[in-house]
Amino acid sequence: MSISSDEARVLDVCLVHSVGPGYFGETAIDKRPVGGPVAVTELGLVGDRQLGRSHGGLDKAVYCYAAEDARWWSDKIDRPCPPGMFGENLRTQALDVSRALLGERWRIGEVLLEVRMPRTPCENLSLRIGIKGFHMQFNASGRVGALLRVLERGVVQAGDRIVVESRPDHEVTVAAWATGVEAPQMRHLLDSGLPLACGVRAKARRVVDRESNRGKMS
Repeated sequence: MSISSDEARVLDVCLVHSVGPGYFGETAIDKRPVGGPVAVTELGLVGDRQLGRSHGGLDKAVYCYAAEDARWWSDKIDRPCPPGMFGENLRTQALDVSRALLGERWRIGEVLLEVRMPRTPCENLSLRIGIKGFHMQFNASGRVGALLRVLERGVVQAGDRIVVESRPDHEVTVAAWATGVEAPQMRHLLDSGLPLACGVRAKARRVVDRESNRGKMS
């Protein structure tokens, strides 16, 4: 059964516009809207580019950002934040990306996506926005957007409806992971049975083990 709003939609589909100099080397963060349908494979949107070892791969194939969060930032920094400004592939409306749960699944036409982790911003975002240290503000806000795995291929285009097909039984949201999750929530996440991304599972295990060791020492 669908548990999403009928208004949840893809507003824009964005691909790399140009590759330019970044903080660590070349960056493909400059993404802008394109017209027409775009094919989506397990490695992301056809025609896009992801540079650097920390970008791309199956668990970071597609980056989604909510229009509502973009408007929040626009008010905060007093400048427009058009689609693609944060390096996202999908700009959405009426989909609460920040409160999406790790493991949540979204259907967009033929495409099935799974929320794997929040975006971890780096200095390239600060360069893109033109505000020193902005990537740290971005992360602290929890409004970081979601990195998605492609479970079923297809095409996406602006106007496509988004259906939240399932939500897992734990409490760890995109925003919570970005801003800090306590050991009990991490334990629940590990016990959920989800096939977590390797980095997510490793971090959750570290937090749980650290809390367990503290308990033994007290």
